[in-house]
Amino acid sequence: MAEITREFIKALPKTDLHVHLDGSLRIPTLIELAKEQDVKLPSNTEEGLREVLFKDAYANLPEYLEGFSYTAAVMQDAEALERIAYEFALDSFEDGVLYCEVRLAPQRHMSDKLGMDDVLKSVNAGLDRAKKEINSRNDIAAGDRPHFEYGIIACAMRKFEQSYSEYFRQIIELNPNIPILERYKIAASDLVRGVIRLRDEEGLPIVAFDLAGEEAGYPAADYAEAYDLAHKAFMMKTVHAGESYGPPSIFQAITECHADRIGHGTNLFRDDMVNLPTEQERKHYVRALWQYIADRRITIEVCLTSNMQTIPNIMRVENHPVGLMLENRLSTTFCTDNRLISNTTVTDEIMLALRHFGIAQRRLKDIIIYGFKRSFFAHPYLEKRGYVRKIIDYFDDVQKRFKVTTDQEVTIAES
Repeated sequence: MAEITREFIKALPKTDLHVHLDGSLRIPTLIELAKEQDVKLPSNTEEGLREVLFKDAYANLPEYLEGFSYTAAVMQDAEALERIAYEFALDSFEDGVLYCEVRLAPQRHMSDKLGMDDVLKSVNAGLDRAKKEINSRNDIAAGDRPHFEYGIIACAMRKFEQSYSEYFRQIIELNPNIPILERYKIAASDLVRGVIRLRDEEGLPIVAFDLAGEEAGYPAADYAEAYDLAHKAFMMKTVHAGESYGPPSIFQAITECHADRIGHGTNLFRDDMVNLPTEQERKHYVRALWQYIADRRITIEVCLTSNMQTIPNIMRVENHPVGLMLENRLSTTFCTDNRLISNTTVTDEIMLALRHFGIAQRRLKDIIIYGFKRSFFAHPYLEKRGYVRKIIDYFDDVQKRFKVTTDQEVTIAES
């Protein structure tokens, strides 16, 4: 019998396919940038910010979201965006993440001085600088370890207010006669057109389009036009769905928005959130939905810690529906969502899952490797296949080094 330790999980090659840049800053960097930019924080020490802002547990969603107002405030110039992206990539690699898809809402950082191109080019510059630095390491350069890769996911906001950014303020003030929902749709379509241009003309590794923000009351179907633009331009799609609303939100993401992956999907099995006359109809709807997702191998980006912090009906990890997802063999991948706000890493997320859901080593390998397979890799398909093959070989090497095999019974070390 082999013992699974944190050191072993950290050494394994991993992905992080659902992680927000503005939720993943280093606290010392936040403090330094806030001082430079005259942004007032509730505390000027890491200990103080951990106590009042970035916690292990939150009372409710508004408390969880409070930290973003401070992180976004220091991400309004090109230098800060590049630095934060650079540090994010280094921190991810330090946790054993060899492929990440960091997402951000570019329009939350846009102003008269910082356009969409500036925002995304700055983020890419930071990520690319870290990638080159990482891949120059002796073990990677010698081929003993797979190289580090990344992609960028651009998020549209389901809703926005003037306070969100200068860009959003201008949309609202300059278009007083356009209905609110139409403004949201216009901004989403504008973002898609911009990122398609930057991908195709500038070569930026923007790998997918996403929809984030308040889910209840702002259904994914309202943004079908933006997703159609992305779909017709051969851009991959993911949608925050089923996080604070029910299975119909996930259904819309798949059918109206052509989703290739689902962000969170936490309420996938909640038939009580389906508006159909009878219990039998509701249960049939949910069963058909998750079976369709399983058949199509639509991967669910699972974020255990943040779900416990923001969704009242979960709170305890044992209540998380990933147990049902695993039981029914859905394609899942463990992600951080927000490294800073949730105070977590991919290693933490996997250890949490192992302790509570009885995942065998063979299944763990499948889950981790499938994260690489279902990634929105920015390079040609044959190159992706070669990269995944290297990841599998390296995974096996790490198992041998730690004397763990996929056929052994395993126990989870408590430390």
